[in-house]
Parts: sequence; C-alpha cells; structure tokens
Amino acid sequence: MQCSKDAGVARFIRTAELRQRQSVIDTNSGRSAHVHTAVASLRMRHGICSALVAGAFALGGLFAVAPTPVAADASAPRCVAPADLTRLDLQLKRTARRLASRQLIVIVALGSSSTAGAGASSDAATYPSRLMVELAQRFPTQPIIVLNRGISGERAVDMLARFDESVAAERPDLVLWQVGTNAVLRGYEHSKSDALIREGIRRIRAIGADVVLIDPQFAPKVIVQPQIEDMVELISSAAKQENVDVFHRFALMRHWHEVDGIPFEAFLSSDALHMNDWSYNCFAKALADAIADAAMPDRQQGTDAKAVAGDTR
Repeated sequence: MQCSKDAGVARFIRTAELRQRQSVIDTNSGRSAHVHTAVASLRMRHGICSALVAGAFALGGLFAVAPTPVAADASAPRCVAPADLTRLDLQLKRTARRLASRQLIVIVALGSSSTAGAGASSDAATYPSRLMVELAQRFPTQPIIVLNRGISGERAVDMLARFDESVAAERPDLVLWQVGTNAVLRGYEHSKSDALIREGIRRIRAIGADVVLIDPQFAPKVIVQPQIEDMVELISSAAKQENVDVFHRFALMRHWHEVDGIPFEAFLSSDALHMNDWSYNCFAKALADAIADAAMPDRQQGTDAKAVAGDTR
C-alpha cells in the first residue's frame, strides 16, 4: 500500500487541526478534546507515510499549525538558563529512538495550572504550546506533538485519577509531569505525596514512555509556604530512586530572581503565583534544550556531563 498525494494532503490538514487544538481541555470532565483519535490515526499511518508526515510537520511548523510566537519586547529580561540547573542527567531513550527512526513523537504535558497556562495571555503562550514551537525549531523535519493535559487546581492524586484517559490513551513517548505546587499550597503528608509521585512515575514507565518531572515554581505565594523546600527535595529524591529525571524549574526561577536580579513582577502574573508569557517562553526554551540534549543517542550521562555542557545555554 502506498500513500497517495490526496491522502498526504488530508493527513496534513488533520495534523494542522490537531496542533491548533492541542491545548484544548474540557475542564469539567478532564477529557482531551478531539485529540487522541487523531494521534492514533497518525501513528497507524506513520509506518507507510513517515516522510510525508515529517514534511507536513516541517512546513506546518512555519505557519498555520504553529502557535503564534510570543511577541518580542525590548524591555523584557534576557532569557538565561544555566546548564547546571537545566540539563537532564539521564538519556530519554524512547524519545531518542523515535528521533533516530524519524517517527512521530507524542509528548504529553501533565500538570495543573502551570501546565494549563494560568497567567498566559493565550493558549499559544502556554508552556506546552511554546515547547512545541521550540522543538520544531530544533528538529524541523521531525514530527512532534505536545499535548496539554493541565487542569488548574489539581494535585498528584487528581492527575493519577485521570491518567488512563489523559495520558495512557495518547500512547506518549515522553511525559512531562509538573507536580507539587498545589500540595504545597494546601498542605500534605510527606509519605503520602512521596508514594503518589512514585506511583505516577511507575504508571508512566509501565506504558513505555520516558518521564521528566517538573517541580514547583519559585514565586512569593509558593516560597512562603513552610513545606516548599521539602517538596522540592521530595520530588528530586523520588525521581532519583525511580531512575527518572527532574527539570528543576524551582532552581531556574530562583536563579532568575536571585542571580540575574529579575524582579518577580517581570516573570510572574499579578497574582504572585502563576508564570506569565515571558517566563513560560523562557521555561519552554530551556526545557526544549534539555529534551534535545537528552534525546541525543551518544550523549553523556550523569553529573560529569553537566560540566562538559558549560555554564549557560
């Protein structure tokens, strides 16, 4: 069976529609809107038409299917992400294999309001949307979809309750799990949160996906909480013991404020809690760099590799 030109065009249109809708969530039920069927269809046909799909994504990434870039602002701070804070220690093995074989990569961004995009000016300015744009720039001929599965206010237990339909149903190659902030804001028991995060990691790995945890944001309403340092350490410890990676958002945002001297109001919304367009965009750039590096087939592992990477990106 061969791909016809018409089939390729139709698939491009379906893919464009999918990527334009990628961040839509039915917040009443937690169900994704019109997405996993289209992803499954792409996967089914990808073995036959991989080159065509890749070409469609490469072209689409330049115009209609790409979220609108964040507008440049001459007064905005410079986006700096030190490698020793952002580089992932472990290789993303499944993602690396998909890149090597030029197969469609599906990334699911699971989380709460930071993932859903509270504080962003539009769906296009959320971190999953910006991440998709950044990855398309780094891999212009590689088909990559980032699905936004963030629902405001959720804790780990809530996300695990919808895991099958929000995550497993998409058959992701990589899951980015943003977790911990709402537990800190509401209070939590250390042992229960540790068990939930470990359970989530194991469920993600059980479906064959790579895992990267994302810890809480560095923001006034978060850092004033007495359990914040415990949660950051809990997430790092659970990830280390389960042999998965953490993207250290808390440390990166602390660096912006304490080292780069960027005031909170420059990278947070007026609620002193949620990120804004600038910080979602800078965060996505750093995360895209980390994913791209960790998906390289010959990348070095561990802390020694961080020294090789240099001080900044």
